[in-house]
Amino acid sequence: MTSLGARPLLDAVSGPATGLLAVDEAPNPWFDSSYVTENWDSILAYTGEHVRLTVLAVAIGTAIALPLALLARRSRYLAAPVLGLSTVVYTIPSLALFALLVPFTGLSSNTVLIGLVAYSLVILVRNFLAGLQGVPPDVREAARGMGLSGAQTLWRVELPLALPSFMAGLRIATVSTVALTTVGVLVGHGGLGQLITGGFAANFYRAEIVTGAVGCVLLALLADLALTAVERALTPWTRAVRT
Repeated sequence: MTSLGARPLLDAVSGPATGLLAVDEAPNPWFDSSYVTENWDSILAYTGEHVRLTVLAVAIGTAIALPLALLARRSRYLAAPVLGLSTVVYTIPSLALFALLVPFTGLSSNTVLIGLVAYSLVILVRNFLAGLQGVPPDVREAARGMGLSGAQTLWRVELPLALPSFMAGLRIATVSTVALTTVGVLVGHGGLGQLITGGFAANFYRAEIVTGAVGCVLLALLADLALTAVERALTPWTRAVRT
């Protein structure tokens, strides 16, 4: 795979006859605005893939983690297996996990997505379970005393009270997923990670590497800020308690 917009560092040769710089003397700044402008469409495409994989992975992970947390909360005998299974999956190196998935999903974005979902579960399940277990038992009893059904108690009482823990888990899982998505370069779907590896392949082209790395950091920061804003909007009572 050739690096997008990389300067011809590999083709530069030294010598008075050619007038070109040697490879180790060629300009190789850490940031080059011309690289960004010339490859803006490609950078946007990689960014879009990075965002799509991150959002899908966290969304699917949430849809799986919440039922598992409810199941683990209901029975203490199931809590250990549920938490243990998610932890075991997290200990599998991404390279090994992708190697196991490739025969079934091929070199596609689905391979990366499945891996990201699996890795997000250990964070989401634990935080969701902690949030649900943190709801005081007397609050549940009061809800039942008011005539609320089990589903109504969960939706109107338990989930709102557990929301701060839920959002903390979502924030950690999202930032972690933004970082892990770059590993998808192993199967050709690593979002901004493609720029990082492309820069290394182009004789350590710094501008491309820095663009990919800074892009990942900015995505993580923006995602965390967005989720923090959502948490503040959904839990106004927490601000009242702090003040």
